[in-house]
Amino acid sequence: MKDEQIPETIPGIDNNIYAGFFVRFGSLLLDAIIMLPLIYIIFYINGLSINMYFYTIIPNLLFGIWYNIYLPKRYGGTPGKLIAGIKIIKINGKPIAWKEAILRHSVSLLLTFFSIVTMIMCLLKADETVFESLDWLKKAGYLMSLEPVPFKIHVWVSNIWIYSEFFILLTNKRKRAAHDFIAGTVVVRSIYVSKINEIMFPDNNDKI
Repeated sequence: MKDEQIPETIPGIDNNIYAGFFVRFGSLLLDAIIMLPLIYIIFYINGLSINMYFYTIIPNLLFGIWYNIYLPKRYGGTPGKLIAGIKIIKINGKPIAWKEAILRHSVSLLLTFFSIVTMIMCLLKADETVFESLDWLKKAGYLMSLEPVPFKIHVWVSNIWIYSEFFILLTNKRKRAAHDFIAGTVVVRSIYVSKINEIMFPDNNDKI
């Protein structure tokens, strides 16, 4: 059964083996809480001067890649997912590889690149004196006001992507979001991984 999809239900298990909306949303909240200290530090550094924004761009990008691509590939999920008791695997039951990890995050990564380019455009236009005269909340608003159209495009595209993720997740039995269909993955409850192994790989050669 190596090339088949994990069944929608497994005999002997009454509960849904797939991670639904609430547990996946909860895992996102956990990830946000875990990253709060770093977010605070980045906001503080960026508020020091316009130039400091440039110093945080690459570390931010690399951290996002490590958190959202490397960790899922290595452990089957972000810390939030693992704490919530859910795991990312291929639709055929095998562990995800680099391809799936990258594809799952590909749209978000493209949106991140777009926001970085937009922010750089704003920083190049910004007036240091005006920037330093504002409090830290108004500083971000000031920068966004320098390139309003790209920022609005980013917000609209991001919202469309997020809402499409939720809609698709809620309308299929395996609870797959849009990025799951792109990557050929599914998110299951960790407690059922061994049972999925038994069903998909009865010869025990490809255990997760």
